[in-house]
Amino acid sequence: MTNSFNESATLKKISHFLPAQAPLKDFVHHNTLHAFQNLEFFEALKLSANIFGNRTLLALSDYRNRYIKGEITDPVIDSVITTVKGKSQIDHWREKMFALEEPTFVQPRIGNLRKVWQSDYGIDMDGMVRPKLIRLINAYLDQGIAIKGFPKTNMNLLSTIMEVQEHSYAKLFHSKKAIKLLYKKDKCLSDILYLIVGDDRYFEQYLIDQQYTHPGISGMVCAIEKKPDAIYVPRPISLFEFIYLELLLELEALESAVNRNFRPLAIGVEFEPEDIFRKVETNDYWEVLALWQRSFEWMLHDQVLSGIKYAKRVETDEIKTQAFFCMDDREESIRRNIERLHPNCQTFGTPAHFNIIAKFKPENAKFATQICPGPFTPKHLIKELDRKSTFKTDIHFNNNTHGFIIGFIVSQTVGFWSSFKLLLNIFNPKESVGQYNAQNDHMDYGSTLIYENQGGAKEDDLNVGFTVAEMIEMVKGELSNTGLTTGFAPLVYFFGHGGSSTNNPYFAGYNCGACSGRPSSVNARLFAKMANRKDVRKALAADGILIPEFTHFIGGYHDTTQDTFVYFDEEEVPDHTLELHQSNKRQFGLALDMNAKERARQFLLVNTKQSAQKVHEKVKKRALSLFEPRPEYNHSNNALFIVGNRKLTKNLFLDQRAFLNSYDYKSDPDGKLLTNILNAGTGVCGGINLEYLFSTVDNEKLGAGSKLPQNVIGLYAIANGVKGDLRPGLPYQMIDVHDPIRILTVVEQKPEVVLKVLKDNPGTFEWYDKNWMKLTVFNPFDNELYMLIDGSFERYQPIQESIPILKDFEKLIESSSKNLPIHQLN
Repeated sequence: MTNSFNESATLKKISHFLPAQAPLKDFVHHNTLHAFQNLEFFEALKLSANIFGNRTLLALSDYRNRYIKGEITDPVIDSVITTVKGKSQIDHWREKMFALEEPTFVQPRIGNLRKVWQSDYGIDMDGMVRPKLIRLINAYLDQGIAIKGFPKTNMNLLSTIMEVQEHSYAKLFHSKKAIKLLYKKDKCLSDILYLIVGDDRYFEQYLIDQQYTHPGISGMVCAIEKKPDAIYVPRPISLFEFIYLELLLELEALESAVNRNFRPLAIGVEFEPEDIFRKVETNDYWEVLALWQRSFEWMLHDQVLSGIKYAKRVETDEIKTQAFFCMDDREESIRRNIERLHPNCQTFGTPAHFNIIAKFKPENAKFATQICPGPFTPKHLIKELDRKSTFKTDIHFNNNTHGFIIGFIVSQTVGFWSSFKLLLNIFNPKESVGQYNAQNDHMDYGSTLIYENQGGAKEDDLNVGFTVAEMIEMVKGELSNTGLTTGFAPLVYFFGHGGSSTNNPYFAGYNCGACSGRPSSVNARLFAKMANRKDVRKALAADGILIPEFTHFIGGYHDTTQDTFVYFDEEEVPDHTLELHQSNKRQFGLALDMNAKERARQFLLVNTKQSAQKVHEKVKKRALSLFEPRPEYNHSNNALFIVGNRKLTKNLFLDQRAFLNSYDYKSDPDGKLLTNILNAGTGVCGGINLEYLFSTVDNEKLGAGSKLPQNVIGLYAIANGVKGDLRPGLPYQMIDVHDPIRILTVVEQKPEVVLKVLKDNPGTFEWYDKNWMKLTVFNPFDNELYMLIDGSFERYQPIQESIPILKDFEKLIESSSKNLPIHQLN
């Protein structure tokens, strides 16, 4: 056995640096470069670029073009240089920013050892092994798309491969060495690496090179090994087994393509093993890139801080209605449009799991799905009964059609009708049988929810429903976190959200991230039911949260793609608020029309100069079109995370760029509530922001390329073709209008309280201390801004001393498809 190769340490290192994207059903955004998050932001980007050869920031020419267009200005550049380098260095670094040449391609560190196969043997090892490997793994992990499943999938991967080897006529392996190693009881990677690589000093480098020829499938294996329930149908798999199988396939290929007595790869190479992850020294190019990126980001961030400091605060008129939405950046615009057109409505923002930690099981479903953040481990199950609707499929969606005779008959009859419907959908998109739509997904709106635990009932080791005491704590926590503990309106709406989409394998990414990529409809409906209970209200009153008897909660659902609202359990609305509810629905409808028009300015082929109602109808059809790769732009404008009272931003046009989390500093002097908000919101908002950033600057390596040639693999992942590597990151059609800038967090609270909260939570503090996210505090006690710099807060004076007033909202959104500057609403 080798002494210089540590197998477990190498596997741990490889797993750490591989992509961490979850399967499609849990497609929740994450920091693409999570493995480098312990480093300072720009240091991490530099190291990743040198190791993997990816682009982590825009090209110098791109920044300079933005400067020419006025998207980056001289005052901001000078301010950034002054902050980073000192005022005396402005001229020196400005010259470099505009004169430095873009370097030629730098050879990445990854892959240098593996290239020896081509140079010494003239063979394409990846071409010989990867297609077979990926087909095998995809077949093994398949979640139901295959006509015939992989045999013995209840066993681990290598045991299953042995079954195939024993009972298949087409053998996977013919090499005696490979077969012997496959059946070896005490398997270790070194046994095969000695045959293939030879020198144990090169083993780690070889395995890193190997796994990064297909980082997508390797990363998926790691994700499933770490969280087996990431896929519905369990498949026991580990990175060790995956690599062991790949090495066996390489051994088989070498004996076939070279000979049985081939020379191991590392014997006779003319270079020493390379430390792939060694530090990178800085240079003028990276210094200049960082200055440009900071300037690009601060163009927007300074506008926002100027707006917060100088814009007039607006009070809500007499409050007759209150509405809770997800903190999601797509909900910023619908909240603003409701407040503009319905001034008697007060809105709040919060993660739309609404403090409910559970799984949900639709009636007749085989599996329960998580309806709370991914890191949580639910102990409760919500069940559905009396489902009114059923899912229907066209006749050609049937396993029998795969046979020769029935398949021929169906293709010559129903097939022609299906082709006609497909053609018709181009010109007149509409919902049809078998077509995915968020309004039919997850929960039937007329069904019954089993949410109260009776007699300690359990199912699949989960408590069926909550006890009354648990309901009280959930409702109390949610209302306290958002600051609504007094002044309840007659009607309080809780809107979950999701996105209907016909042509979109990334549909989970369009739903609620706080619900693990599911629509938050169950959460909204359930919270309203709990908050309407008399026993819950009685207990809340004893804790100082007095909900008047006349107040009624209504659960609702916002389809962010179609811009429609659905209301749950309307039959329970009391008579004394029925008229108000009908009035609210009309007002909300007008706001939805305007919201659709606002979003449509970034859609191709939509004339936004038409009336809001006409534009809205086109937006609805867009969501149903089989030929629309951009059903909506999701988080593509994200750049801000604002934690505070709505008064802070109510009078600002933020162009759908802000995650808005409601928070009342007055009721949280020690920052206890703020701790929960920042610990939850920082990772969510930062993960979304950075996945969009890196998918934009290098869409091919850090994103997913174009949607158009992609295939859904095994109902769990995306690939370009059936033999291609799985694609992590985001496709081009989700990021093509995105400005790749880091997110700015703004918190309304005393700086010393915020700093204490962060230092008490090192994992959250790292996001800001290492500059993966920027942080500013607005102190409501002195109306000053404080920016986090090198671990402490310093007072900040915005460069922009006033905010333009927006006099004609419709004219502004009709004027440009680009991201718009911050305005003060008139």
